[in-house]
Order: sequence, then structure tokens, then C-alpha cells
Amino acid sequence: MRLLKYFLALVVLVLAGIGGFFGWAARVPEIAPIAAPEPSSFSDNVVQQGEMLATIGDCVVCHTKTGGQEFAGGLALPTPFGTIYSTNITPDVETGIGGWSEEAFRRAMHEGIDRGGNYLYPAFPYDHFTKVTDEDIGAIYAYLMSQPAVSSPAVANELPFPFNIRLLMAGWNFLFLDKGRFEPDPQQNEEWNRGAYLVEGLGHCGACHSPRNALGAVDKGNAFGGGEAEGWHVPALNANSPSPTGWTADAMVNYLIDGWDEDHGIAAGPMTPVANAFANASEDDVYAIAAYIRSFMGEQSEEKANAARSFAEEREFTTASQSSDSTASGRGEAIFARVCANCHRQGSQNAPLALSSTVAGPDPRNIIHIVMNGITPPEGSPDRTMPRFGQTLSDEEIADLVAFVRQRFTDKPAWSDVPARIQEIRALGG
Repeated sequence: MRLLKYFLALVVLVLAGIGGFFGWAARVPEIAPIAAPEPSSFSDNVVQQGEMLATIGDCVVCHTKTGGQEFAGGLALPTPFGTIYSTNITPDVETGIGGWSEEAFRRAMHEGIDRGGNYLYPAFPYDHFTKVTDEDIGAIYAYLMSQPAVSSPAVANELPFPFNIRLLMAGWNFLFLDKGRFEPDPQQNEEWNRGAYLVEGLGHCGACHSPRNALGAVDKGNAFGGGEAEGWHVPALNANSPSPTGWTADAMVNYLIDGWDEDHGIAAGPMTPVANAFANASEDDVYAIAAYIRSFMGEQSEEKANAARSFAEEREFTTASQSSDSTASGRGEAIFARVCANCHRQGSQNAPLALSSTVAGPDPRNIIHIVMNGITPPEGSPDRTMPRFGQTLSDEEIADLVAFVRQRFTDKPAWSDVPARIQEIRALGG
């Protein structure tokens, strides 16, 4: 009987705790709607500033579906917990944010709570945007409210129970949201602090370039240690960067603005729209971003870079160097000679494959994606296209080709999970 009483008491306490949590989580009030502000109510300078900041934040990338109107939402964002669809952030009153005051917009950016008091999912990176100043949030608001209004109703998220319960995000915020604006580091110079503000705030670079824990929060103890996005591996940008030559400031700026650098190759996959956005960014801001990110990489050795370039030159492909062995790498070499060597050979204008993080990195998914689906180049490097081979090469041929590229152009061990990764990417439509 005593055990039963203890058990019932425990049940009551748990239920009270759950009820208390939901009561606490549901306390967020609605912010009253307003009449959509006229674009003329914002100064041209503020709107232009907002456009630049929205560019750094890649707002249009996530809030525009393929073939859709800019900022009208509807883009599917796959997560480990289900699919979330981005929302309409045009000034349409019925389906967008036309009825949102600047206060409501600022709360969403800083706290992850919409005008109606509903919790947002952290696929919208408010855990980064919380660092952005009120002034810059206001400029982005002015820019968005100056865009054409588009009627585009929200697409329902595809989240299984319990992830479809938005109130649970209150608990996520309690655990992982460090609310507060960016604080400059007095030990660092102005350029580094500007870069830190942009990277950690609007740029939210760590959202993709850092690993996440089991609850989907960025692992702050391994900043820029590499992550995942849209089925692609996102390389580390710290001391574990797989880049054979390391990153100079100029190389990183070239890569971000043009989407290509001679020591690193071309931006592909989820990085392509980022490069397209940065093509319109301030060069000073991009150099500041480079200065901040490079500070995580440690000392960049020119000796190491030169050794990598020499290795790449030695490993460049020539038809005269083909072997006839029947191993996977040997079969892959024959495939490379047939379908790749016309562009990736000694004397070509492409960046040597031996300098590519895609080839030297710890995960084969990126090269598989590229072989299967080709490359639609960033706007800053329009001539650097690559055809897709997913429909003309079998899974076995792709595996052999990947094995050869890894063996030929790196001194790294072979990837062990290539066939499984190929099947995964096929399932994604590769």
C-alpha cells in the first residue's frame, strides 16, 4: 500500500510538472497586427542597408522555393525530425508578414516566436539571429516590407508526433537559446569583430559547418567542426579543415564571392546559393568574415600549401598514365579516362582535383552528388559547369570511379561506405 501511495504521488508530481511546463510555455502573448506599412515610410538608405544584411543572411535562399517568387516561402527543409517548409516573408497581409510590426519581426528574429505567439522551429536559425542588433533587424524589416507582396499560403510541416507540438520548442529554447546581442571582443581588431558579428549572427555559418547534438542544437564545443546540409557533408572550417592547401583570406573571398578559387575548386550543392548571395555582398564584409573564420584554423603554413600544390601537379591525370588492372580503382581509372579526363586532366583550366576538399575530405557524399547530378555553377563562375552522370553510370561504375579519384588524387585511405552512400543519394533523386 505504501509503494502504491508513493507511485501515485510520483504520477501526480509528473503530471503537475508537465502541466506547469505547458502553462509556462503557453504564456507568450500575441502582438497585435498592424496595417502593412507603406514602402515610402522607410528611407532609401535603411532599405539598402537591409538588402545588404538580408544578403549576408541568405534570407532569399531559404524563403524561396524552386520556381517560386522571392521570399514567398514554400521551400522544403529536411531535418532529422521531419520536413519543415519555409514561410512567406513578403508584406502580404493574409499569408505573409504584412501585418507584423517591427516589434513582432524583432521578436521572431531574436526569440523564435512569431507574431501570434507561436514557437518557431530552429530550422529558422533564430539561435544565431538573436545576436543581431535591433538597428540591423529594423533595416531588414524595412527591406522586406519594401518588396512586392505575394499571396502564398503556408505549407503544412511534415513532422511526426511529438515534434509537431510547437510548445516543446520552449524547452529547446530553455536548453539551447542563448538570447542576447553580439558583444565585441576587446582583444580583437575591428575587422575580426565585424566578421564575428556577421558569421555568428546573420551569416549563421555554424548552422551548417558545425555538428549538431541529438536534439538538433549546434555543438558549440566543436565550432565549425563540420556538419550536414541537405544530404551533403559540410566540411570543417577549423583546424580540421580538409583543404590540402589551407585557406588564405584572398582564397576564401574568391570562393565566397565568385564561387570558385584556383586552390579550392568550385562551390556546389547547398553552397551554390550562398555564393550567389555573397556575389552582392560588400567586399569589406566578406574579408571580415574570412578573417574571423580563418582564426579557427590555426596557423596556415605556406610550406604545407606548396607541398600540396606539388603533390597535385604530380598526380594530374594523363591518358598515358592509365593502368589496366582489374581492381575497383583500375576500373574507375578507365571510367575517368572516358568521362572525366576531357576536363580534369593535366593542363586544364580547372582546379586540380588533388586540391579539392571534396576529394580529400572524410565523407564521400559530396563527390557522389557531383558525379550523379553535375554542377550548376555559381553566378560568379558561369562557365564552370559539369554534366550529370547519374543516368549514364551504374552504381557500381560510380563506386569504382570514386575509388579511383580518392586513390589517385589524395594520400588518404579509401572511403569505406561508398556503396551505401550511393544508394542514399539515389533515393534522394540522384
